[in-house]
Amino acid sequence: MWNLPAVRQIAQRTISTASRRQFENKVPEKQKLFQEDNGIPVHLKGGIADALLYRATMILTVGGTAYAIYQLAMASFPKKQD
Repeated sequence: MWNLPAVRQIAQRTISTASRRQFENKVPEKQKLFQEDNGIPVHLKGGIADALLYRATMILTVGGTAYAIYQLAMASFPKKQD
């Protein structure tokens, strides 16, 4: 049915001769950016996207905490029944 050595040879040839995409190594640039002593916290050194994510996280955290406290207050003072 299948000629196993031929299939194996085709598979090896396909894998070994497949063109690989060449990507530029940006690690040294990122290391230099993150290790620079410029007074900016490391979680904000990535740029505007990091700042927006940080602010969104803080807003959600503060809002969630306020809502949880509000719900606890509402639960601790039940409504009066008429």
